[in-house]
Amino acid sequence: MRSVGRALRHRNYRLFFTGQSISLIGTWLTKVATAWLVYRLTGSAWLLGVVGFAGQIPTFVLAPLAGVLVDRWNRRRVLLGTQTLAMLQSAFLATLALSGVIRIWEVVVLSVVQGLVDAFDMPVRQSLVVRMVDDRNDLPNAIALNSSMVNAARLLGPAIAGLVIAAVGEAWCFFIDALSYAAVIVSVLLMRLDAQPPAPRATHVLHEMAEGFRYASRFAPIRALLLLLAVTGLAGRPFAVLLPVIAREVMHGGAGTLGTLQATAGVGALAGTIYLASRTSIRGLGRVIVMSAALFGLGLAAFSRAHALWLAMPLLFLAGTGMMLQTAASNTIIQTIVDEDKRGRVMSLFAMSLFGTVPLGSLLAGALATRIGAENTILAGGAICVMAAGFFLRALPEVRAAVRPIYERLGISPRTAETTEVVVPDN
Repeated sequence: MRSVGRALRHRNYRLFFTGQSISLIGTWLTKVATAWLVYRLTGSAWLLGVVGFAGQIPTFVLAPLAGVLVDRWNRRRVLLGTQTLAMLQSAFLATLALSGVIRIWEVVVLSVVQGLVDAFDMPVRQSLVVRMVDDRNDLPNAIALNSSMVNAARLLGPAIAGLVIAAVGEAWCFFIDALSYAAVIVSVLLMRLDAQPPAPRATHVLHEMAEGFRYASRFAPIRALLLLLAVTGLAGRPFAVLLPVIAREVMHGGAGTLGTLQATAGVGALAGTIYLASRTSIRGLGRVIVMSAALFGLGLAAFSRAHALWLAMPLLFLAGTGMMLQTAASNTIIQTIVDEDKRGRVMSLFAMSLFGTVPLGSLLAGALATRIGAENTILAGGAICVMAAGFFLRALPEVRAAVRPIYERLGISPRTAETTEVVVPDN
């Protein structure tokens, strides 16, 4: 069996992995610090939802356009641009917080700015991974390692954030995040990538956007995966914006308790992606997605009933494992089967489904939490995720039938299932 980290043998990917790992820790410092700052200033679950909505709704609105432009533009330059803008946004947030006069509307506006950057950043990062890995067989491993990297940061970032907030306040989390973007910028500059020829386009941007929608909606595997991601993003993932309420009101803790809850979900997510990176067979991945989506929902439902930290932690671990297994496996399948000339557009729809629906869910979760409580809101979201997993299970035969010709074209078949490194759904 080849190494779990086999994609790291590629120089470009190794540089990206290193730089992104550093930057993502800073990103999680800002996420935790922003949530704690908003709740400290306002004490409002509704405003937690508003800030979450403001930071992610641009992805929902702009992702289709961003995907078209990513397919047209030089992806390396776009990534350098998004990382530079994100650095400036974090630096401005740090400056306001250090001044001691930061107001909630400023946090909302800066969250929108970051959301605008993210709408372009995610599809371009996902699309560039293919060019960083010379051996196509290592692509699924690279995607799984990306998810592992995200969740290692999710583990370390909240823990560090809790210590920094307790020691010197939220502003220094924003400052550290601004510095961390330099790691990605340097790593991208050091990469040796073949020149990307400009993509000649004779059609209008709106035509290409519609073409991307038609392709994704008519192709059963991509349609089913994106719908499942959208439902779990709308109903399940907004649990994160309510964690400050759970930490303070239910568990009677502070920033350290919030950091522990965030980190525990991150440990579970990291465990899930390490498992996925270790896979060397294509068999059973469709069932993994079904079971992971159900595990996410059940974990959230059980967590909503836990009033003690020692009980909440293992339940959040299971929820985190299910959430990230579903995400990483879906990403792997889509990246493997998508047509290259539509990769940017499809990955923008992936971003729209994964992150674009979360702000709507965050807004809804904040509103529901003020009426039925944070615990009952999380319970309802978990139940919806379980039902969505059941619907995907019913669609699985159609998904398998649709991807079989692609397997054959790529040289993937049941006979080679035990030797190929490409991770795709069941045959």
